[in-house]
Formats: sequence, structure tokens, C-alpha cells
Amino acid sequence: MQKIRFITDSASDISEQDERALGIHVIPFPVTFGEKTLLSRVDFDNDHFYEMLEAAPEIPTTSQITVYQYGELFEAAFNDGYTDVINTTINSEGSGTYNSACLAAQMFFEGHPDAEGSFRIHNLDGQSYSCGYGYPVVEGARMARDGKAVEEILAFMNDWLENSVVYFVPYTLKYAGKSGRIPSAAAFVGELVGLKPIMRIHDHTIVTDDKVRGEKKIIPTVTAKVKADIRPGSPYVIVCGLNPADGDALERALTDALGYPPAGRTQIGAAIAINAGPRVVGAAFAGK
Repeated sequence: MQKIRFITDSASDISEQDERALGIHVIPFPVTFGEKTLLSRVDFDNDHFYEMLEAAPEIPTTSQITVYQYGELFEAAFNDGYTDVINTTINSEGSGTYNSACLAAQMFFEGHPDAEGSFRIHNLDGQSYSCGYGYPVVEGARMARDGKAVEEILAFMNDWLENSVVYFVPYTLKYAGKSGRIPSAAAFVGELVGLKPIMRIHDHTIVTDDKVRGEKKIIPTVTAKVKADIRPGSPYVIVCGLNPADGDALERALTDALGYPPAGRTQIGAAIAINAGPRVVGAAFAGK
């Protein structure tokens, strides 16, 4: 009988409710403010982080999850009788965390040759951020709860991850300019003239897909892009930050445009907020 352990990191932004209800192990990312290091989801919640971010003189930094941490988790899963571990990490192009997990798996089997054939570790590169990879983790855990085989779960998760698209818009360019996501000079000029970049995440890469002038054009533009790119009839997830009204507006617009409501909503955590600021809105979905 299959017994599946789901692991992800806190940049997946899955809700604490889903974490508890589905037994998903979420590894917190360390976030460093100056000389002080805190653990996301442990030492602060999202709203508290937004306040700390706005008050911080410098952009905080995150550290990757270590080989040792993964080794401990794989060891515990093996000892607890799990047959499979499905571990989904933050985008490998933005963090060394995926490589840490792969090395830990290699070291585990070198130390446990008896585990070969009875215990499997599936390390999945999330290729994205936030619910771009958090959504399939939650859905995969629900499938396991409903008795689906690990092969079916992995097929679903890999399909989503390979085709995942996230459109999101930061309401200020201050953080993108400081973090280097947008050149500081361009960010400064953009703020002056009210430009809002439409950011697109797909296949490990974040690009500025479009630009609009003024906040009123954000929701219609994101809605049009999601409608054009989404796999027909497939689920989508709303992404927002400190202002729930932004998410409400996009949810209404997408429900009208697509003819069905979102599968859920995600509030961004530290990994996105550090680079985009605390106020963003967007949607994640599987592309055509």
C-alpha cells in the first residue's frame, strides 16, 4: 500500500489550513533583515512581514534550504513507513534549494541501499514561485487523500509545473528596482509616469510581458492575458498581497471572462514580496 509524504517550502505560499488538513510538511525559508534572521511562517505571518518589509532600510534576503534539512526529512519519512516522498521546491533558477534536495536524496540512498525499491523520493522543480507550484502540491495531496496512485499524482503535478503560467502586477516598482528585478533607473522613471509592469512567470523565467499606465488598467489587462493563455476550462488561482480588494476585483473579472470561479486564492509571502512589494495582484494557471 502506498503511503505518500508531501514536502514543499514556504515560498509555495500554501495556506496553513491546507498544510494542516492535508499533512503537507512546509519547510520555512530563513529571511535575513540586516543581522537578524527569522523563519517565514514561524516568526512572522504575511501581514507582519509586509509591515517589516516596508519599514526595512534595505531589502531582506533569503537563504536556500540545506542538504542537511532534506536529509533529516527523508530519513524521518523512511523511518515512519512512507513509500514515497513528493518534494516540490521553489524555482531551481532562483534558488539552490532544488539542488540541495537532489543531493540529499542521493546521499540518503547511498546510506540506505536497503531502501531501494521500497522507498522513493520524487524531487520536483517547481519552476515558478508562490501558487505557481503551491497549487499542484495541494491538489496532489488531495489526490493522495482520495486514494489516487502516486503515478497519477506525479503525472498531474508534472503537467501543471511544466505548463504553469503566473501573471502578476506589482503596484509599486520600488522593490523590483531595489532587488534588481527591474533596473533601478527604469523603476524610477516608471514610478514617475505611473507605469505598472505585467510580469509573467513561466519555465523558470520572470519577464516583463507588458506595461500599463495607471492602476485602472491592471485588472482588465491581466484578465485578457489569462483568458488568452489558459488551458480551456482548467482551474486558476488568484494571487494577491496586502490588499484583498485587489484579489476580489480580479476574481470578479476572471469569473465573468471565463465563466467559472477560481479554484482558490493565495496570499503572497516573503519570496514574492521581497522582489515585488507587498501589494500585488495576479493569477496562476496551466497554459495551453
